[in-house]
Amino acid sequence: MSDTFDILLRLVAVLVAFLVLPLLVGQAEHKVMAHMQGRLGPMYAGGFHGWAQLVADGVKFAQKEDIVPADADRRIFQLAPAVALLPYLLVLIAIPVGPHGFVGEALDAGLIFVLAVMGVGVLGSLMAGWASANKFSLLGGLRTAAQLMAYELPMLLAAASVAMAAGTLSLPGIVREYHWWWTLWQLMGALVFFTAGLAELQRPPFDMPVADSEIIFGAYTEYTGLRFALFLLSEYAGIVVLCGLTTVLFLGGWHGPWSGSVGWLWTLLKAAALAFVVIWLRVSYPRLREDQLMKLAWTVLIPISLAQIALTGVVKVVIS
Repeated sequence: MSDTFDILLRLVAVLVAFLVLPLLVGQAEHKVMAHMQGRLGPMYAGGFHGWAQLVADGVKFAQKEDIVPADADRRIFQLAPAVALLPYLLVLIAIPVGPHGFVGEALDAGLIFVLAVMGVGVLGSLMAGWASANKFSLLGGLRTAAQLMAYELPMLLAAASVAMAAGTLSLPGIVREYHWWWTLWQLMGALVFFTAGLAELQRPPFDMPVADSEIIFGAYTEYTGLRFALFLLSEYAGIVVLCGLTTVLFLGGWHGPWSGSVGWLWTLLKAAALAFVVIWLRVSYPRLREDQLMKLAWTVLIPISLAQIALTGVVKVVIS
């Protein structure tokens, strides 16, 4: 009975985090962009520091008409938002927040699990683009496929470097093996992993598949109302997952002063700092061209990630 209650408690905690954290990131993006770009709505909506902007956005999406194009593949079109969103819920189950079993489920091959499931989320964009019966949506879906193929490899190689260093594929195990000097040693891998993750999420400046000035928001052109909102929510859920994984793999997760009692707070603070960087990059840099996007992956990130693996091998041999 106690085991069943423990499982239910963990599932509820993961579900609450999945429902709350992406909304907090969305509200933070409203505020950060408002301050950096002088946007009036997020600054004043609701009267007190723009608190009502996110509420207004939610009401706007909820009252919009739900439209399915006449020539669309109806079932695939309606299923795509769920396929884009739900994998991030599964990934959150395996990300350790604190010591002493503060994780939804500690998997022996947790790193392989989270990277595999994150790859499934991109299929939502592919399904949406193909099923919409719209040439702009199809082009956005094809760009998504090309971007996934290009940036999945450096992301896996960077994560493999950390697994080599720790000697385990378990995410809690990787955090337990962390030493403070790993941050410098694995810095190249951290930059590659974080950059490739942004590209897989199609976040600016890697948002060519949703380029509003070229292909009218790409794979999501025909989506309205709550289905469109689910795609946006999947983006923010992806930010939470990416920042959480980067924290666990490269920044020591719960390690910090008094980590035995407030380790979960260190994990959240590090992930929040990375989320701010994600928003900052959106405000600061213009969108890359498609050729620049591919060139960055194949000629820059992949060689750097291979060099990081070689460095990890050398350091491991020297240490042993």
